[in-house]
Parts: sequence; C-alpha cells; structure tokens
Amino acid sequence: MTGQVKKKGVGRARRPGFTRVSAKNQVTLPVDALRRAGIKPGDVLRAEVTRTGEVVLIREEDPLVRYAGVFHGLYPPRYLDSLRDEWER
Repeated sequence: MTGQVKKKGVGRARRPGFTRVSAKNQVTLPVDALRRAGIKPGDVLRAEVTRTGEVVLIREEDPLVRYAGVFHGLYPPRYLDSLRDEWER
C-alpha cells in the first residue's frame, strides 16, 4: 500500500496563529494560543458556536476539584472521625 507523503511547506504558507480544518474535521491549535489561554494536555474543552464562522472553546472544570473542601470547618474537630469509628464496631 503506497500513500502520498505530504511535503512540508509546499503550496502552503504557514502564518503564526492560523490553522486549517483537515478532511477529518480536525484542527491543530497553535501552541502559543493554548499557552496564553492556560489550556494543557488532558483538559476537557466544550465547543460553542457564538456566530457563523466563530467557535469558542471553553475549558470545563472538574466539579470535584471545584467543590473539594468547601465544607471545611462545618463540623467540630474529630467529629467525622468519631462517626467513622462507629462503623468499624
């Protein structure tokens, strides 16, 4: 099986900050844009259409990370530990 090899730089002028949609509807985002937006590998992004020709990517927060520790200080010290001790009996 012989396939065509893409030649880099032939017929395409690369401009900083620009990308193209592939035949599989995939887009490679410029590294500088990702860094400035604070997006890292593994982040979950939601795509929203704001108007024709414009798609906005929004990083989704993990609700567990967002709400972890919000009830700190709700119970007196060691109260929850005493409840857990009751389970083991």
